[in-house]
Amino acid sequence: MDSRKLIRSFTYAWRGLVRIFREEPNFRLETAAAAAVLVLMFVFDLSSAERGILALATVLVLVLELMNSVYERLADLLKPRLHHYVEDIKDIMAASVLVAAIGSVVIGLVIFWPPVSALFR
Repeated sequence: MDSRKLIRSFTYAWRGLVRIFREEPNFRLETAAAAAVLVLMFVFDLSSAERGILALATVLVLVLELMNSVYERLADLLKPRLHHYVEDIKDIMAASVLVAAIGSVVIGLVIFWPPVSALFR
């Protein structure tokens, strides 16, 4: 691949990431939560496996939120023709983000609970 094409593709990806960060409050909230998890991963003495699981769970939520934004925009394009399905598509995609976020919180609690509770003993 030509280096200019590679740079362009990264530029487009970065532009999309910045756009979603600016336009989607949920993505900003999830990014802040991801940053907090990243910091806590290195504050506490966690295993590499625990850090990897936390990283995967966190990235999953962010990627699903990006995909949710894509589906919302695509569904809005189709709105005049598929009116009652548009709402379903948006709700189902939002539900997938919610399920991933709840799962990530549970994973975070399971992993962070022992070191955090040890601080208060």
